[in-house]
Amino acid sequence: MKIAADAFVFLIPLLVIAGLLWIVGLVLLGSICLGVALLVGLFFRDPHRIVPGEKNLVLAPADGKVLDLARQSDGSTRVSIFLSLWDVHINRSPIGGTIREVRYQPGKFRMAFDQRASVENERNMLTVDNGSLTVRFSQIAGILARRIVCWKKPGDAVESGERIGLIRFGSRVDVFVPDNVILELSRGDRVRGGSTVIGRVVRSEE
Repeated sequence: MKIAADAFVFLIPLLVIAGLLWIVGLVLLGSICLGVALLVGLFFRDPHRIVPGEKNLVLAPADGKVLDLARQSDGSTRVSIFLSLWDVHINRSPIGGTIREVRYQPGKFRMAFDQRASVENERNMLTVDNGSLTVRFSQIAGILARRIVCWKKPGDAVESGERIGLIRFGSRVDVFVPDNVILELSRGDRVRGGSTVIGRVVRSEE
């Protein structure tokens, strides 16, 4: 199983401590540390995903459960995805194109399933544009998530479904789908980042 590199800042100390505890005979405590290390490895797992090759798709940017579909004042629809501790926390680009903006916003740490988290919590907002479609999405910290990691910067080219970062220990991702995209999911659905199609671009008549 592939593990994100960000995990090793936690894994290495835990494994070292577990080894030292076993050496001095504290087998139970050492086993507990090993168990925590295994849970950390599970949290940071980075599975391979088969990205749909069809054009004009908008993909889920994260694994999790669809909390809400909310129409916005600009005509877009906000699709809110809740990531539990057991979900994969690698975030992916919903479309291919160029990263036009990466904007960090400090904030609160409300429960990620609280609707106020979308506008009040610490978050990192990205805009991806491919010339014909612009999609915004936000990495949002939750009550346990105290670190948002983004591996991309403005000007970077990304492929649809490409890894762009992660959020540590429980979180939420909102993606704002333009009004020329037909949604293909409902509240309560489970989605997989970089794999699940959440919408298709409406083709204009020529």
